[in-house]
This record gives sequence, structure tokens and C-alpha cells, in this order.
Amino acid sequence: MSSSTVNYFLAASEEYQKTFGDKGSLQTPPVKKLAVVTCMDSRINVVAHLGLKEGDAHIIRNAGGSAKDALRSIIISQRLLGTREIAIFHHTKCGMLTFSTDQLRQIVKDSDPADEGLKAVDNIDFLEFADLEDSVKKDVKFLQNNPLVLKETKVTGWVYEVETGKIRQIV
Repeated sequence: MSSSTVNYFLAASEEYQKTFGDKGSLQTPPVKKLAVVTCMDSRINVVAHLGLKEGDAHIIRNAGGSAKDALRSIIISQRLLGTREIAIFHHTKCGMLTFSTDQLRQIVKDSDPADEGLKAVDNIDFLEFADLEDSVKKDVKFLQNNPLVLKETKVTGWVYEVETGKIRQIV
């Protein structure tokens, strides 16, 4: 980490502490019993666009907002921390719409053809998708049909529009 990043983090933390208040007394289980699964895209400020605050919900982020990739966290969120609702958020202009697993595997291996260790990438499914709304529907169905997700869980699926900040429910 560069020294400018370290300094930025320290200064931001100092500012945050000024309005931290009693957040240290928040309980671990989220108040709204909600888990939000969304993309790691840096343009998405989940807390702001959903009107959430610290302690309200678990925010689970990964490339594409994949439910399959988030399953481990969802199980912990539900079984240990009491969440009973899951909102899946995918978004417009997502990078997961721009490549295939085979293409990315090749990019990784081509980055250093002499490194045999890079062949491990062949064991990774990058869970890309070609259709945004269909990917939301598939993720919702995956969770609704998964025996590891509590049966009474309400699962909804959404698209966040990075161009406007608007959300729309798909499922």
C-alpha cells in the first residue's frame, strides 16, 4: 500500500471518528434482518442508494453480485445472525457482461506462460453472465431452491442503474 493511501485512510478514519457516536454498541445481527448481495463495483454505494445505516443489514459484495459466490456468507448471515430476507442487486454496465470464463482463464495464463501455477485458474468459474435481468432471476431462483437457505426467506431481485442511481425490482 502506498504511503498516500495509508495517509488517506488515516485521515478519513480520523474524520469518521468525530461522528462515530454510539455505533460501537451496535449488535452483530442486523436490525432489518436483511442481507444485500451486490457487486463489488466501485460506483455502487449500497448504503446510500438503499437508505441503510450501520447495523441495518449485511452487505455481501463480490464480482457481479453472484448469489453462488455469496452462499457461504448468506449461510452465516442466516444461521448465526438471524437474517430472513435477501435482496440480490445486479447493475447496468457490469463488467461481468463483458467476458467469458474461458477468455479470462486464457488472459491469466497468458500473463506468464512459464508459470505452471497459473493453470489453477482452470478450476475457477467466474460466474459471468450475458443477460442482466436473466442473471438476477437465476440468482433469486438459486437461493429459493437452495436447501442451505432457510425456506421462509424472502428473496427479491433488483437492478441498480449506474447511469441514474435508479433501482428497479425484477423479481
